[in-house]
This record gives sequence, structure tokens and C-alpha cells, in this order.
Amino acid sequence: MSRAKRFKEEEILDKAISLFWDKGFNGASAQDLVDHLGISRSSIYDTFSDKRTLFIKALQQYRKKAGDGLKEVFANSKDVKESIRAIFQQAVLETLQASENKGCFMVNTTTELAIHDNEIAKIVNDNRNEIQHFFFEAIQRGQEIGTISKDKDALALSRFIFNSYSGIRVSARSSGMDKATLDDIVKVTLSVLD
Repeated sequence: MSRAKRFKEEEILDKAISLFWDKGFNGASAQDLVDHLGISRSSIYDTFSDKRTLFIKALQQYRKKAGDGLKEVFANSKDVKESIRAIFQQAVLETLQASENKGCFMVNTTTELAIHDNEIAKIVNDNRNEIQHFFFEAIQRGQEIGTISKDKDALALSRFIFNSYSGIRVSARSSGMDKATLDDIVKVTLSVLD
């Protein structure tokens, strides 16, 4: 008879996100997993099979939560341009408040694993496409109601906005990025919407 799980998988995945975000996939040892997740090695492997499967499930959970958050911002938006500005300001705030230069879990995964692992690359690419699509729909809506210029193609704008957003997340991994620098990047990025 199998023993009942005494943990919630979603909570374990949140802890795994935190660990992998901090140490990366390659930097997180099996003992780190046991210590950080607070469950036995056998429970980890019984539930997730292996470290890579745990990582992929954690990445998928991170993607869903981040995507749901952006979708909610735009669904409740009365002013698309201000919503995009708020998303960028939140990224700047998170970058400045981080006690460690962790960057973005998805961006970090892109640089660490996506170039070597097709399954992880697909998750990363699906994430990029989804977020770009959120920006695209929002920009189109802004163009329709006249708050965003129609001079530029909405798809091209959404790609540029996503790239700038990712760039801020990459900047969080480097030291020395101050608020004035990040605010300048946001200001120039958002100027393409005028």
C-alpha cells in the first residue's frame, strides 16, 4: 500500500521555482532540492521522476502564474498605455528591490537551458509568443480607441515591447543598474507608442 503524500504539489513547485531561480538548474544539487523543498529524496523522485521533470513542471507553473497576471492586468485595463507602463514599472521595482540579482526565471532558463533542450525551448518560446500576444492585443485595442499611435504595426510594436521588457529582466542579473537608468529605458521604450 502506498503512503499518502503529505504535501501539496503546487507548494512544492513554488519552492522549486525559488530554488531553481536562485541557483539555476545546473547549480541545484539533489541535496539542495531535499533541503529547500522540505520533503524526502524518495518523495521528490516518486512525485516528479527526476530533477529535469521537476524543473519543467516548476517552469510551467511559473509561466502560468506570470501569464495569468499579465492577462488580468490587460483584462482590467481602461488605459492600455498606462497598463503597459505599470508592467514596466513593476519590473523596474522588482529589479531594484531584489536582494540578489536573480533576474527573471524564464529569461534565466532561456540562457541556461533553452539552447540545449528542445522541450524547455518550446516552453520558453510558447511563453514569449503568449506574452507578445497579450501586448499585441492590448496595443491593437489602444490603436482602435486612439490612445496608441497607428503609425506603427501593432505586431512589430508588441515584439519590440516584449524585447525591451525581457531586456529589463536581463539587466536585473547585472549589478549597477540604478533607477534612473531603468526609468530612461522604460521612457524611451514607451515613446514608440506615441
